[in-house]
Amino acid sequence: MKSQEITVFYKWTAKPGKFDELKAIYEDVLEQMRDTEPDALKMECYFDDDQNAIFVHDLFKDGAALGTHLMGTAAHHFPQLAEIAAPGPFFFCGDIPEELKQAAIGMNMGAEFGTHAFGFERSEAGTA
Repeated sequence: MKSQEITVFYKWTAKPGKFDELKAIYEDVLEQMRDTEPDALKMECYFDDDQNAIFVHDLFKDGAALGTHLMGTAAHHFPQLAEIAAPGPFFFCGDIPEELKQAAIGMNMGAEFGTHAFGFERSEAGTA
């Protein structure tokens, strides 16, 4: 992970009968992030049909990009999501600005934070 990048992993568990609605909301989230958040570098969703849950992996360029997402796309969809699903946990990985930490904690979504310690990244060098 590059030093400025912030990774967020999180889970929403749909209330009974609401899993398809949860999936549909995240299709909208994907579209909105792709179209309006140029510093959102990645967004991937994974479904667990047995748990009626969605797991999301977001990657942001930096704290400003995360802030843009939280105050824009996330704030827009959060009320609807909270009606149909239970949030959390949310894992924020990287150098998270204190004001964003406090905002995430205040949303009562099970926010946890970790700073980058070590790791590696492979490139796809040599592929055509």
